[in-house]
Amino acid sequence: MVEFLLTAVNTGLDAAAQSSASSALLSRIQFAANISFHILFPSITIALAWYLFFFKLRFNLTHKPVWMRAYRFWVKIFALTFALGVVSGITMSFQFGTNWPGFMETVGNIAGPLLGYEVLTAFFLEATFLGIMLFGFQRVPNWVHTLATLIVALGTTLSAFWIIALNSWMHTPAGFEMRDGVAHAVDWSAIIFNPSMPYRFVHVLLASGLTASFLIAGISAYRILQGDPKKAPRLTLKISVFAAALLIPLQIFVGDLHGLNTFEHQPQKVAAMEGVWETEKGAPMLLFALPNEETRSNDFALAIPNMASIILTHEVDGEIRGLNEFKGEHPRVAPVFWSFRIMVGLGLAMLALSWFASFLKLRKKKLPTPLMKILVWFTFSGWLATLAGWYVTEIGRQPYLVYGVLRTADAVTHVAQQNVMLSLAFYLITYCVLLIAYIHTLFYMARKSVEVEEYETESSVIKDSDKQGPQPVVSAE
Repeated sequence: MVEFLLTAVNTGLDAAAQSSASSALLSRIQFAANISFHILFPSITIALAWYLFFFKLRFNLTHKPVWMRAYRFWVKIFALTFALGVVSGITMSFQFGTNWPGFMETVGNIAGPLLGYEVLTAFFLEATFLGIMLFGFQRVPNWVHTLATLIVALGTTLSAFWIIALNSWMHTPAGFEMRDGVAHAVDWSAIIFNPSMPYRFVHVLLASGLTASFLIAGISAYRILQGDPKKAPRLTLKISVFAAALLIPLQIFVGDLHGLNTFEHQPQKVAAMEGVWETEKGAPMLLFALPNEETRSNDFALAIPNMASIILTHEVDGEIRGLNEFKGEHPRVAPVFWSFRIMVGLGLAMLALSWFASFLKLRKKKLPTPLMKILVWFTFSGWLATLAGWYVTEIGRQPYLVYGVLRTADAVTHVAQQNVMLSLAFYLITYCVLLIAYIHTLFYMARKSVEVEEYETESSVIKDSDKQGPQPVVSAE
């Protein structure tokens, strides 16, 4: 991801030097860098919070210390991830004013309240009860600690709800009217539950579930490969691959529904995803091609006949409108085309890996070392798939910032491009350092956990009293 962003920046800077590129290009690259870095962390914390709640419930029901060991290890990773998400989110929000003043001037009456709802109803909730999750296990009654975990999980999901509501509205705006060039809300229910919002929200939640599942599976496999003899990593590995195996088919189903919704409301985005230049019936699905913007055709195309029409219209000879019907009103094709295939390809690889690992686990077989190493390599596969999907969504909306309402070029800042370039360089350096430090810290924590002795037996039964509060039953792990 970092290499991709650096390449994009270098391309942007070269273009600036050769053709006096405007601040718009640099501002787009800067916001892309910020959102790409920020989205990595909520994509983990949304689902990881629910994993923690599950671990805590299992501990309460079984009184087996292994569940609390799993909780105590992963709650630290949750806290670290949450902190980076907060920092990058605050930085990103500044850019609405510094780089995109036209956005808030035009649609601030809608975007402002939705962002405010996210802070008031979700962020404060998460931040308040996270302290109880981290430090309250031996200081508050067990039921309070469990409730705090549940509230944090609900808070992360609620936060995603408001953000996706705003982002979806930018793609399928509804419930507003324009007065003197400014959007005014007339129906908040239509704004929040706009035509694409339900599909995007579920799609994002499932994506987070897969991202967290492969993170847990990869780190757990790494601990086992490092010689960790404890049962906690084996337990979390088993749970995470099972969860991934169940979630991916659901994601494919919801992704199909989301695609049909996009086909209805943003046909040019779908045309770019499929590389369809001319309107045609029985359009093929391109497995490989090199979209050529100059000739407005595909080079070296490898296709399955009629398959795109079957998927999008459920008819063999269904019609798909081509990009040539949207001249000047469609995104650049290659980034959308290839991002979509990266997302789908990674999803299929994750499906095969999780199903194979689950099959072996169901047969009570030990996962072979090569498979464990592949799981480690797939630790951040959810990140790559999420970013690819996000690029399809956001680049596919161009040339609009709010589809059909506000063009990107009309919302950008008039700040000198040298200033934008300077802040862009600062952001990229900072984000690269933070990302490297974050990944290093995760694997460092995994290696240190191997050294922790497990002195409680799995048959231990711990009786927690709501009156007396929970007892210290877990190791430092």
